[in-house]
Amino acid sequence: MKKNGKKVLLGMSGGVDSCVSAALLKKQGFDVRGVYLKMWKNDGEKGNAKAIEDAQKIAKILDIPLEIVDVQKKFKKEVVGYFLKEYLVGRTPNPCVFCNENLKFKTLFEMADKLGIDYVATGHYARIMKHETCSMKQKKYKLLEARDKNKDQSYFLYRLKQDQLARIIFPLGEIEKTEVKKLAKKFGLPVFDKKESQDVCFLANMPVEEFLTKNIKLKKGEIKNTKGEIVGEHLGLPLYTLGQRKGINIGGTGPYYVAKRDSKKNCLVVTNKKEDLFLFSKFANINEINWISTVPKFPAKVLARIRYRSSLVPAMIVMKHKKYEIQFDIAQRAVTAGQSVVFYNKKSEILGGGLIL
Repeated sequence: MKKNGKKVLLGMSGGVDSCVSAALLKKQGFDVRGVYLKMWKNDGEKGNAKAIEDAQKIAKILDIPLEIVDVQKKFKKEVVGYFLKEYLVGRTPNPCVFCNENLKFKTLFEMADKLGIDYVATGHYARIMKHETCSMKQKKYKLLEARDKNKDQSYFLYRLKQDQLARIIFPLGEIEKTEVKKLAKKFGLPVFDKKESQDVCFLANMPVEEFLTKNIKLKKGEIKNTKGEIVGEHLGLPLYTLGQRKGINIGGTGPYYVAKRDSKKNCLVVTNKKEDLFLFSKFANINEINWISTVPKFPAKVLARIRYRSSLVPAMIVMKHKKYEIQFDIAQRAVTAGQSVVFYNKKSEILGGGLIL
């Protein structure tokens, strides 16, 4: 196999996506070095050991070096700590977004720089495109949705910066998931039929409510309907999120949906109308915005996604008193504080994103 002279540091989790990424990069002539980031105990040490064993097995098959790096302390502080703090102040966070920014890619780039490695790669389903601006003849990089829209993970990557995109490779960006599994079998990788995790890694299939109950102090309070009538007692506001139906536990006249969390009064407001106007909003304030390629002129028309897997909706971003506000063409249900709203255009490009306030 002809070498291309370029070195790449690949994040390997032991799953089919990162393992096939390793095989594809090697086939393309890269000098591949794998790294397993030991972040959480998953199903206890046994779960961690299995993932490490799989990553080591694949590295041996592909004849690439693999380093195990323990980042558990940093993960607990930067990701789990952030997750719990957000719930405590009444927001519903998406930890994967900040894990990518503050742990995974940050650690990979630090290692790559230390080792003198050109590129960083992961098994994410997303694409990067290089383009040249007409005015300054400057090379810039665009982040695009993956070809496989069902597996696309661009929503979680909107905080990447230009200097990072210049050095990142996503080998699976143009490949369908079904094809990835076929390639794993073709390359002789014994992870082609491995079950995928669909949950936040540190929850390890534990309900969010159970995890929160074990890790933060909760205070009970009143549940009121939208007329102000007391209809029950909640177990602690962090256990509930806007639009939630299950787990409210008010008998009789339900089902009920969470319409509001009043932190000042420690009161949960509910409605028994699924399409209650309380649950809809045409506006949201946003902060911590990251623009990937260029900052647009305002007001800016975009397609917005208010949570992973939600549909793209036309919206306008405006500046008011040096603050950002997003205005949806159609009122959106359960626009939730703490979640990321990500901006796209009609060409599958991710323009940027921010946090809903």
